[in-house]
Amino acid sequence: MATIKPSIPKGTRDFSPEEMVRRNYIFETISSVFKKYGYQEIQTPTMENLDTLTGKYGDEGDKLIFKVLNSGDFLSKVPTEKLTSHSSQLITSAISEKALRYDLTVPFARYVVMHQNDISFPFKRFQIQPVWRADRPQKGRYREFYQCDADVVGSDSLLNEAEFVLIYHEALSKLGLRDFTIKLNNRKILWGIAEIIGKPQLIIDMTVAIDKLDKIGFDGVTKELIERGFTKADIDKLKPVILLQGSNESKIQNLKSVLKDSEVGLKGIAEIETILDYVLALKSQTSDQKSLNLELDITLARGLNYYTGAIFEVKTNEVSMGSIGGGGRYDDLTGMFGLKDLTGVGISFGADRIYDVLEELGLFPEASAESTRVMISNFDQGAERYALPLLRKLRGAGINSEIYPSSAKLKKQLNYADDKKIPYVILIGSEEMEDGMLSLRNMKNGDQQKLSIEQIIATLL
Repeated sequence: MATIKPSIPKGTRDFSPEEMVRRNYIFETISSVFKKYGYQEIQTPTMENLDTLTGKYGDEGDKLIFKVLNSGDFLSKVPTEKLTSHSSQLITSAISEKALRYDLTVPFARYVVMHQNDISFPFKRFQIQPVWRADRPQKGRYREFYQCDADVVGSDSLLNEAEFVLIYHEALSKLGLRDFTIKLNNRKILWGIAEIIGKPQLIIDMTVAIDKLDKIGFDGVTKELIERGFTKADIDKLKPVILLQGSNESKIQNLKSVLKDSEVGLKGIAEIETILDYVLALKSQTSDQKSLNLELDITLARGLNYYTGAIFEVKTNEVSMGSIGGGGRYDDLTGMFGLKDLTGVGISFGADRIYDVLEELGLFPEASAESTRVMISNFDQGAERYALPLLRKLRGAGINSEIYPSSAKLKKQLNYADDKKIPYVILIGSEEMEDGMLSLRNMKNGDQQKLSIEQIIATLL
């Protein structure tokens, strides 16, 4: 039999033990903040029924769904006319009834509808699971990646939006980030802007263009707007709004003047003011944390076909990186499954990008690289027998511990501990077995001291 060269599918990754410790550090930090704010964890299956997912992400999104072939002889029940047709969609629907999860949002909507009689509304859930997309792999874009979402459905209170601002601030601060901006906008404000320039039918075109302001500048935005059907007079009206500067308060006052004739625009402004008031009231209770950088950004658009109210985006200012989080309010998430008018709001953390940021800034704590706190040496059978009750005591005290599994030279054992980044080693020789005082070596600086097992436990805890 020919030797098969080991490989993994493009766009997927292996994670080393060190990487897993760091990834779990991110997930555990974020989930601890979710729980603090009353969110409960759920999980949904890796696979969903294909018809659950299709038609929810647009034509382009549907093309990126990984289909799963029916089990057994999947061709046997397919009518000949479908097999001989030139429509791949007809064939696919006949041989595949399931698909890998494309995101966490649609499965969450399906979950809410299926369990609506078992859950209490408002329903606050978070979910940290992998998703799959048949996208073209490139740097920073994978076919398998984790999403880290929190949503609350069944509540139209803007207190939820304010708490999401605080969740972003607290979680990212706990991860060590010091300079990041939480951007806030409202879909209704964007509707109002399109309304006052007389182009409500071109709202998508307008927002797609102004969303690129950071990348292509105002001249580039102007060129794109003209290509999309806007006039110079329209752009003259848009310019002061697009280039709005100053504090959040001054931006709001300017917008009130610009949108004075737009009912929907003024409603969006009122919602922003309410969110800012809630944030201020809640933030005063957490004044020990770093200052919160919350910016009203009128050019923020984010998935306009999806969101209906407040929208969020988070960017780090310490590293050149795209957004590391985003989300917003939606008014009919579960309508696609027959449960109408259930409003909700949700956010997502970009875990892979956050990992890259923390790595570049050297923000992973040293302890996060540890899996084992202390290793006991093993020089011979007598030392091994003596060590086993000590190992039991260490683990009983909640200390991650291991014994080198077979007798070996000291250098080999210490190299093993170094490779695993184990910070302490207990050395047990004949002298230690006689007097019960064990040699504890600090692997970082080489210092060594004689301690009882009780003293070692106290030192390591």
